[in-house]
Formats: sequence, C-alpha cells, structure tokens
Amino acid sequence: MTIDETLIYRLEHLTRLELRPEEREALKIDLNKILQMVETLEGLDLTGIEPLVYVSGSGAALREDEVWGQVAVSQALENAPDQDGTYFLAPKVIDLKK
Repeated sequence: MTIDETLIYRLEHLTRLELRPEEREALKIDLNKILQMVETLEGLDLTGIEPLVYVSGSGAALREDEVWGQVAVSQALENAPDQDGTYFLAPKVIDLKK
C-alpha cells in the first residue's frame, strides 16, 4: 500500500485540516516511511518470542495503600459557606420530579 494524493486529500477532509501543497507532500513522504517500517516489522520471524508487558522487565511498582493527611470533619467544615455540622450543604441542582 502506498499513500497517494487522493488519500492525503481524503485525510485532510476527514481531519478538517487545510494543508499547503508542501505540507501535503511532506505528510505523504512521512506516511509512506511509516508504512515501510511496518512492512519491515511484518517480515520478521517472531515465533517463540514472548510479548513484553513491561519494557523494564520488572513489572509495575506497587505499594501498600496508606492513609495520610486526614482532616477532621470540624476542620474541613470551617470555611464551608453552608454546612450542618457533618456535611457540606449545596443548592439543589437536579429536580427528580417529572
């Protein structure tokens, strides 16, 4: 498969871009290079090679969850414009009655 002018114009329309002629040509060259790289990769024999899950090979670094930085309810409500001693109060936004 090769990228031609027709495909570039179609991509330009789909992406709502307005490219100058030199930009169209540069895009065509770049996309053709990408296709050549993919074709090269498709030609490799990868039988017996495990796919990588993590590039580093060590897996995800996990840690235990820790509770920290808690604020007391009274302290959290100190600057609330409207509260009832336990919760923030806010004006009703959605009326569920139909």
